[in-house]
Amino acid sequence: MALTIGIDIGGTKILAGVVDMGGIVLDQVKVPTPGDPDAMAEAIGGVIRRLRDQHDVTAVGIGAAGFIHADRATVIFSANVAAWVNEPLRDRIEALAGLPVVVENDANTAAWAEVRFGAASGHEDVVCLTVGTGIGGAIVQGGNLVRGRHGIAGEPGHMRVVPDGLPCGCGNNGCWEQYASGNALTRYARERAAGEPEAAEKLLALGDGTADGIRGPHVTQAARLGDPVALAAFTDVGEWLGQGMADLAAMLDPSAFVLGGGVSEAGELLLRPTLTAYHRVLTRGHRPAADILVATLGPEAGLVGAADLARR
Repeated sequence: MALTIGIDIGGTKILAGVVDMGGIVLDQVKVPTPGDPDAMAEAIGGVIRRLRDQHDVTAVGIGAAGFIHADRATVIFSANVAAWVNEPLRDRIEALAGLPVVVENDANTAAWAEVRFGAASGHEDVVCLTVGTGIGGAIVQGGNLVRGRHGIAGEPGHMRVVPDGLPCGCGNNGCWEQYASGNALTRYARERAAGEPEAAEKLLALGDGTADGIRGPHVTQAARLGDPVALAAFTDVGEWLGQGMADLAAMLDPSAFVLGGGVSEAGELLLRPTLTAYHRVLTRGHRPAADILVATLGPEAGLVGAADLARR
């Protein structure tokens, strides 16, 4: 049975594992994420050596945040991890590890895992959305990842949905993730709590008693307790999320959407308003509805997908 190593590089940790052909993680290593390219390469090489000492592996797949070239070798740019700019990551790691290496965007690796082994198993046309601090995305069509000409397709979080809207970290204004993400959820809750403190009693009590003290987990917890301001914040996010998904359906006609990321863990609190908005917009165009699925593989999805892509 061919074993491969999958590596998921996050902002705080590198998670690596040995994965079999069925997507089962047989062994796992976790180390802190270094802050510069040289230390990053050494850390990745180190986890590969640790896993190779225990398992007979044939290749390595790496999932990294940022723009990954279509050659699956070079990180064109990553603002949040190791300050990579045109980083020849594949060549560096192959030299350290002595194994074939492929590099892929981390949203793509997680999406691939969900299509191959998780929530979207059996679907060939899928849009995966990671709803967290922002919105990550990946597209699978005809059973293949859509990478685009330069390797950086599948960034729906940076579609401009409000001309001259809220500023985004990408440098533009009005991007979708400013209205349908974890950051947006917290902003909506704070704004409403500041204006209607008597309605946000439960929500404010979970923080420090002020609107500025509200954090994302507080909104979810308060919504589960029935706090009307927290519930309204989820309605706001779901409305924007569902409308955006309907727009993506108009372009891509997927058979399924998969929602992952921290905000999706709120379950029905997010799904209910999202589905309402999605179906309302979709039916106006008389389009068949895609299945809306919640990701099932959790924090291991990235390494599982990276390991599987290393076989291809």
